[in-house]
Amino acid sequence: MRAAVLREFGADLELTDTDTPVAGPGQVLVAVRASGVNPLDTKIRAGKADHAKVRPPAVLGIDLAGVIRDVGPGVARFSPDDEVYGMTGGVGDLQGSLAEYVAADARLLARKPAALTMREAASLPLVSITAWEGLVDRADVRAGQTVLVHGGTGGIGSVAIQIARSRGAEVFATGSPRSLATIERLGATPIDYTSTTVEEYVAEHTADGGFDVVLDTVGGATLDMSFRSARVYTGHVVSALGWGTHSIAPLSFRGATYSGVFTLLPMLTGRGRQHHGEILAEIARLVDDGRLTPVLDPRRFTLETVSEAHRVVEAGTNEGKVVIDISSGS
Repeated sequence: MRAAVLREFGADLELTDTDTPVAGPGQVLVAVRASGVNPLDTKIRAGKADHAKVRPPAVLGIDLAGVIRDVGPGVARFSPDDEVYGMTGGVGDLQGSLAEYVAADARLLARKPAALTMREAASLPLVSITAWEGLVDRADVRAGQTVLVHGGTGGIGSVAIQIARSRGAEVFATGSPRSLATIERLGATPIDYTSTTVEEYVAEHTADGGFDVVLDTVGGATLDMSFRSARVYTGHVVSALGWGTHSIAPLSFRGATYSGVFTLLPMLTGRGRQHHGEILAEIARLVDDGRLTPVLDPRRFTLETVSEAHRVVEAGTNEGKVVIDISSGS
């Protein structure tokens, strides 16, 4: 099979021929149709993501959508020809999805949403799981609550808005001036973070009470601002990028709480993998019910142009999720 291999950190990925993997116990062999590109993928390639525990040579690519070609011993949930999607590799010692075939842990997969193309489905796994773990597993978002999403048009943020709305919450989201129309189209009240202070938008939208749930998808100073915007006593801040050094005094003075999300943990440790498949099954239901729609960049990339796709994501010039077309049939 063909695969894009990272030979050394910082280098472009090298397209090469390698052996097709075999589905072992608990695995399925997936013919990969599409692979989503996350900012984390580009950081791994650059050698700036030690937490992903990748050691070259390695096949990168965290997200995939494809068709099952073979089922290993002990797998009863899937059969050959099932269309699936998932976040299955590209970290630790797990082969990534920038290859024509992947032998993936079946627990990490779910059936592809029927309403989506392979490209659309491949855009969802990492961002959807991260948003779900933050909003549902950690914060238990529900009807009657106010939710603030930082980075409302990013991969995680755009999905988070739709998940929170599907659970009955009133959603607000921060963004730059050029992203406000997209935030509104996704169903959230847009907040221009370039012209509005935390104190101003907390006063305007919550009468100074603060938001019930604040989801930080940016990290750094944005997480510090999140601590100042949580509702007094009952507010809950969740971050997918809470890796820096922060003062929790603003959060403590509000009597609010904090949770972190580390989406890679099940893949790196083997613990909790089944829950990733369960989350993606719930996401598929939201999609097929018309309550969640992925946002894709219109440009097309292939295994031959993976490096170009990575540069687009690194530069932040993409308008939606970048997806690599792997194959149309096999």
